[in-house]
Amino acid sequence: MKLKIAIQKSGRLNEDSLKILKDCGISIDNGKDQLKASARNFPMEVFYLRNGDIPQYLRDGVVDVAIIGENVLVEKGEDLRVAEKLGFSKCRVSLAVPKSNKYESVRDLEGKRIATSYPNTVASYLKKKGVEAELHIISGSVEIAPNIGLADAVCDIVSSGSTLFKNNLKEVEKILTSEAVLAVSPNIGAEQEEVLSKLLFRIRSVLTARLSKYVLMNVPNDKIDTIISLLPGMRSPTVLPLAEEGWSSVHTVINRDKFWEVIDELRQAGAEGILVCPIEKMVI
Repeated sequence: MKLKIAIQKSGRLNEDSLKILKDCGISIDNGKDQLKASARNFPMEVFYLRNGDIPQYLRDGVVDVAIIGENVLVEKGEDLRVAEKLGFSKCRVSLAVPKSNKYESVRDLEGKRIATSYPNTVASYLKKKGVEAELHIISGSVEIAPNIGLADAVCDIVSSGSTLFKNNLKEVEKILTSEAVLAVSPNIGAEQEEVLSKLLFRIRSVLTARLSKYVLMNVPNDKIDTIISLLPGMRSPTVLPLAEEGWSSVHTVINRDKFWEVIDELRQAGAEGILVCPIEKMVI
């Protein structure tokens, strides 16, 4: 029985989704403009769908799982289960106003017109803040709305902020942060759950590897205990004697977020010849 997975049909999320499946060792036969493709070496079918349609396909059981942005789930699928956060396609949903506007707080949006593709998200946020505003629902580029007099503010996804800048807008309120997630249909069958479990095992191995670096270093034997005390690695580092008497090679794994801080401490403690390697997969 094949696991039916939906991904966005085009764009950055599509590319990142296909990459993580490839990194999981799954080969997809996807020709140009195909709406469905099968994996050659894993019980999986890939459906290429419009992002906004995916939550309903999950509810209806047309697909079993989907790689989708959290922002879309907040807007259209808060009832759907998230099996794993995937760490890519990060963005935020934010409110923005023209740069020339004076802005002090969300209260400044009282009675104003807000253009957005995320009406449920915006309405929920404004309700929590006790602000009433008029929402204009727009599909596509909402940033142009203030420039043509359609709205006083916009709410949209923001990555670098360059699109807002080009349209003379400034980000004033961050409503939520988002990344790609693996969402699951409430109607997924037992056999598909088994395949999903295998997929999650592979995904977690890939994600752990992406967050880690394999580090090898030469250490004087009288400094080994000090060096080991500085390492935030797995269970225990590997220590191997070198051909040169009095020295050993120490191997460990360091989390990417702490990497430079730890490397500086290791150098100061006497480590030399530090070699850093990427990790393709990491099974724990």
